[in-house]
Amino acid sequence: MARPLARLKAVTVARAKKPGLLADGGGLYLRVGPSGAKSWIFRYRRRDSERKGKLRDMGLGASHSLSLVEAREEAERCRKLLLRGADPIEARRSEEATARIAAASAIPFRHCGESYIASHRAGWRNAKHAEQWEDTLERYVYPIFGDLPAQAVDTGLVLKVLEPMWAQKPETASRVRGRIESILDWATVRGYRLGENPARWRGRLDKLLPKLSKAKRAKREATGRGEHYAAMPYQDVPAFMAELRGRAAIAARALDFTILTAKRTQEVLGARWPEINLSEKTWTIPAGRMKGEREHRVPLSSAAIAVLESIKLTHEVDPKGFIFPSARAQEPLSNMAMLYVLQRPDRMNRPDVTVHGFRSSFRDWAAERTNFPNEVAEMALAHVVSDKVEAAYRRGDLFEKRRLLAEEWAKFCASPIKPGEVIPLHAAASV
Repeated sequence: MARPLARLKAVTVARAKKPGLLADGGGLYLRVGPSGAKSWIFRYRRRDSERKGKLRDMGLGASHSLSLVEAREEAERCRKLLLRGADPIEARRSEEATARIAAASAIPFRHCGESYIASHRAGWRNAKHAEQWEDTLERYVYPIFGDLPAQAVDTGLVLKVLEPMWAQKPETASRVRGRIESILDWATVRGYRLGENPARWRGRLDKLLPKLSKAKRAKREATGRGEHYAAMPYQDVPAFMAELRGRAAIAARALDFTILTAKRTQEVLGARWPEINLSEKTWTIPAGRMKGEREHRVPLSSAAIAVLESIKLTHEVDPKGFIFPSARAQEPLSNMAMLYVLQRPDRMNRPDVTVHGFRSSFRDWAAERTNFPNEVAEMALAHVVSDKVEAAYRRGDLFEKRRLLAEEWAKFCASPIKPGEVIPLHAAASV
């Protein structure tokens, strides 16, 4: 015989005070707690083919929020779920999860990108890495789908970013693709999107875009050159240096020092006075600022020392601060400062070259105008040795030989040599 439904009356619910359960029928109960608080529960067993299921209580809400009529409607919905073989509690959890995902899927891709950078910034080697992420996203990605939900980013949108640049800027395009992929993976883990990552290369974009090596080769064939930093012919460096040294700005001194030491922009801009040992003419760059993540000793030529001494004479120096500070003394020069000195028409007016390109100028000079061994020049540039056998045998840093090379480079920068003249390798630098 079926149990009767709707056994309770509204007045009974309102007057109930004794702790316990009052049955309305069909699994619906009014529960009165020890403090007098009243709430609705739905009690049920989910039966399977072999045995009765465990008795479960599902809270429906407080009686002051859910009327008797509304509670009966909720209980009826739960009974229908049971008839279909579903568990009402699990069904509600699934609905809540779906609602959370729907709300999270409205999070814009830009927000995900900014959050990804913020969470990874501390683990990156230097501030320039974060700036590069921000710059490429702002330039190439955000204009296309930065304001769209992360969930809405699909293969078509990713291709809309990558296809225009894949042939012309393959290296940049590859980095942008990887950054989109990382951000979308982050968004998936955070629950902001579901499904496959449309920026993944293997199994997805590799079916739609040519391999990076083919894109690079096609560019070289089309332009006759690779995607390298534009470099000044080393023969032009002395005349350039003579003009550069006529400028008093701190950024000009930073560029002078960068060229003399053949170091990377961030290695120079991040340099602090405690890293310099003037008596030993040595600059020690911490591992955290080196591309190879190993401490690097730099022999300072007399000309490089002169640059440092001139700064002490003409600028207020913080003994523990940056050697090349910005207008805000607690921060280094911007990574654009030297580029402005180099390329702006009202300054050196050389838009055809880059700061990093002077490392190539140095390398070409060392190869064509000196007899110093190849490994000395490579160590001077702090290049990582890719050959494991060579790296195992090369345990030293060739410091004294690099010091001789640095002095010869400084002399060359100050006094142009005759075409074809070769600087002989000093006996002390012989291998």
